[in-house]
Amino acid sequence: MSYVRIIALTSLAMVAFAGNSLLCRIALKDTSIDPASFTAIRLISGAVVLWLIVQMRRGTFSGGGNWSSAFALFAYAAGFSFAYVSLSAATGALLLFGAVQTTMIGYGIYVGERLRTLQIIGLCLALAGVVILLLPGLTAPPLAGSALMLGAGIAWGIYSLRGKAAGDPIRVTAGNFLRAVPIAVVLSLIMLSGSSLDTAGFWYAVSSGALASGIGYVIWYTVLPALKATSAATVQLSVPVIAAAGGVVILGESISLRLVLASIAILGGIALVILEKQQANGTQHTAPTGRP
Repeated sequence: MSYVRIIALTSLAMVAFAGNSLLCRIALKDTSIDPASFTAIRLISGAVVLWLIVQMRRGTFSGGGNWSSAFALFAYAAGFSFAYVSLSAATGALLLFGAVQTTMIGYGIYVGERLRTLQIIGLCLALAGVVILLLPGLTAPPLAGSALMLGAGIAWGIYSLRGKAAGDPIRVTAGNFLRAVPIAVVLSLIMLSGSSLDTAGFWYAVSSGALASGIGYVIWYTVLPALKATSAATVQLSVPVIAAAGGVVILGESISLRLVLASIAILGGIALVILEKQQANGTQHTAPTGRP
């Protein structure tokens, strides 16, 4: 794969991931669609696109994924949608990213990974950034929405950890999306009395599932083998930044000093953990994982 193609595909994947935040926020802010319906339509459209891609790549579709991962995927998607009822695109993306990375770092510590001094500093800095963001004040994000997004991030962290050694990532992702669909449909039926839908909201949800999620994941998994472990991990730091920029340009959102300081602390702290980990692995001559 040429260097130009690697850059182009990586950029497209990061824009797609940030696009999920923008599409969800636009739909729940500017249309009448409810979060449960958005979640169901997103998962259904993502499952259809991924299933079609697997068909084209493999000829037939069988197996892939499991119910535990599917439930984690659903928990992420539902928490994400309900959180964006009240959160800005930038705040939601930052909280999600921080929760995902902290979950994965925390799991590493749980299974015996030892953090170096700079990694400990980075983790403390990232956690301090979350505290700064959530401290009471005029510019503090709503607590309920923040809690939902943090929960979504933890669920996605668990999903990512479960998928590290699950086989062909595109096939596994397709299987998990297909299994998550009935769970999302059940949620929609439970919340049927408060459901609402319009054409614009429907197409935003379809775009989020089919393009930003389905196609986005395929692009990412295609380019991922060509990236060094350090590059694959650190490039994802751009997602909250892209989401914040899109929120300002597309949604007219404002960026507060609190959000800027929290972003520097969270993204800088996590970058420190990632880079120091890869440096330690290089020193010990251990192979990088290859997948975030």
